[in-house]
Amino acid sequence: MKASPVEFRLRSVIVLAILLLGFYAPWIDLWGIGRRMPLLEWLPLQLSHLEVGSFAVNTSIVLVAGALLAAIGAALRIGGAAWLGPATLLHGQMLGDAMMADGPYRYVRNPLYLGLMCSVAALALLMPPTGALFVLFAVSFFLLRLVFAEEAFLDSQIGESYGDYLRATPRLFPRFHASLLPSGRKPQWLRGVLSEIAPLGIFLALAFESWSFDLARMTRTIVVFYGIGLVARAAVMGERRQPGLPE
Repeated sequence: MKASPVEFRLRSVIVLAILLLGFYAPWIDLWGIGRRMPLLEWLPLQLSHLEVGSFAVNTSIVLVAGALLAAIGAALRIGGAAWLGPATLLHGQMLGDAMMADGPYRYVRNPLYLGLMCSVAALALLMPPTGALFVLFAVSFFLLRLVFAEEAFLDSQIGESYGDYLRATPRLFPRFHASLLPSGRKPQWLRGVLSEIAPLGIFLALAFESWSFDLARMTRTIVVFYGIGLVARAAVMGERRQPGLPE
């Protein structure tokens, strides 16, 4: 069930491949499985057919829910990155020289993966229903594999103190009352934002552009922010490699 080191190193590429497959949904054209209609239109339509509110009301609820999921995802990703630090966040290998128990990590062990799942769920509204279902299952399964691999690695590297952290902090469902005291570590907010620009693009597309139902425009916004995020991440990592800068 645990992800391999290769999967961990290629985690961003694997998630991106799953998302692209969900958007394309080749099984619709090949085998006629599903309809090529975005989930943000299909879901309100199905609810109205079941007489659960009108189409207009259901549409508003779905769009607001999508924007809220995107906002939570962006906040968790930025918060997690700010406290963890880009050097660790973007590293191609698991690092086990220290344990993070500050910021969002006091309430949930994997805020970055939880944030990614929220962003993916919001992004799935732009996919065909069968594509969205595939993406939600595939990404959830892959992230759980990453979580189990990281937990086993950190437990072997850190030992008893990490076991205490596991018992005090839930894996993916946040606890609203933290039982751990903060260590006083300061977050790197600017670097956190720069390393997580892509989730901001998803939020902006869902919060401000989804009401037009212009899928091309929303997709363009997300792609542009993803590209900017890649450049920003490269710049952050380049800065971290300069000698004399603290990690």
